[in-house]
Amino acid sequence: MKTTANAATETAAREAAIEVNDVTHVYVNTKGAYPALAGIDLRIKTGEFVSLIGPSGCGKTTILSLISGLLSPVQGEVRVMGEPVTKPTPQVGYMLQQDYLFPWRTIEDNVMLGLELLDRKNDESVRSVRQLLEEMGLGAFRHATPQQLSGGMRQRAALVRTLAAEPGILLLDEPFSALDYQTKLQLEDLIVSTLKAKGKTAVLVTHDISEAIAMSDRIIVLQPRPGRLLAEVEVPEPIRSALPLEAREKAGFHELFRSLWQMFEQMERKEEGHDDA
Repeated sequence: MKTTANAATETAAREAAIEVNDVTHVYVNTKGAYPALAGIDLRIKTGEFVSLIGPSGCGKTTILSLISGLLSPVQGEVRVMGEPVTKPTPQVGYMLQQDYLFPWRTIEDNVMLGLELLDRKNDESVRSVRQLLEEMGLGAFRHATPQQLSGGMRQRAALVRTLAAEPGILLLDEPFSALDYQTKLQLEDLIVSTLKAKGKTAVLVTHDISEAIAMSDRIIVLQPRPGRLLAEVEVPEPIRSALPLEAREKAGFHELFRSLWQMFEQMERKEEGHDDA
């Protein structure tokens, strides 16, 4: 017979798409060992959009690499959909700063690449990907090459390629950093609306505090050297229920920005040795 506590634990496990349990990671090279993360504990629910922010050196991208299975932690455990992560899995899609589209392949052939590698390219999956291209405004460009597309269009193609394998989780590592501001705002809206419509879980790494607030349900603030959890901030409902462009105009947005900015300033003073706290 299950106790109430056991039932609650099982329910929490089912709800958690990603679990990072007491994870420590160290990079080792010929010059020595460099601690990247220390004692990180995170729970990200299914369908939740979470941003990781913090100064350089706080291990944001390392956390994504651990979730994706590209790295294994020195200590602790990472679980995806309740299963320990030991290697990369199609359940997790990874979208990087650069689109990495092959210049010799058409846009359609580029976005089909994951399906080919997974041996899942068939009539149904091809129709699904072509529908995604239409939804992203790329239907008329599926026979174009990457050189013929703008930076924002290429990133949309990279998103289609990531979604084509139907992962439950998307990891986004500063995907807008190389784009102009207008294109970045348009792509933020497109990504958030697409992921919410498809019920995807997402983790975004960004240096842009405004972007984190506008796109996220929750924000994780990390402090550096080694990376440790400083704060977890729930984004107020009126902000997180709006698309990113509109969210920036919602009440409470600027107050939350100032609060997060102050955390960054305090970390900077501490790093410089000026903080007596």
